[in-house]
Amino acid sequence: MRTKAENYVVLEFPSHSRNESFARSAAACFAAQMDPTLNELEDLKTAVSEAVTNAIVHAYPEAIGSVTLKFRTLPGNVLELTVKDRGRGIPDVEQARQPMFTTGGGERSGMGFTIMESFMDQVTVRSAVGKGTTVVMRKRLAPRRTK
Repeated sequence: MRTKAENYVVLEFPSHSRNESFARSAAACFAAQMDPTLNELEDLKTAVSEAVTNAIVHAYPEAIGSVTLKFRTLPGNVLELTVKDRGRGIPDVEQARQPMFTTGGGERSGMGFTIMESFMDQVTVRSAVGKGTTVVMRKRLAPRRTK
């Protein structure tokens, strides 16, 4: 069942590596409405960075494709971040989620999904070979005390 968003934004950009920093900033700007702590904000930016980098590097290794970001605020102070590509897809999602597994060569650590999972409460990965990958991440932000 899909939870109704209180607010959302959708962004789409080409899979140029220079857009990864834009994605981090966009996530931080959208999350600001929920008054996150600095630690929560850094966690969110890091998770988005990993997901977008995966789309740029692995979904479109030899071409420029499209990356879509969707940010949603959900009831209970939950932030949902979705990163979607229409690239080559992941043949074995469970294998791809294993620490140190990479198809990106020796310069890649294979820790992207592990990092996302360590900073977010929930990470869901759906992928189909030749059709692309969607990563949905959720994090409940700590309620801030008001004076």
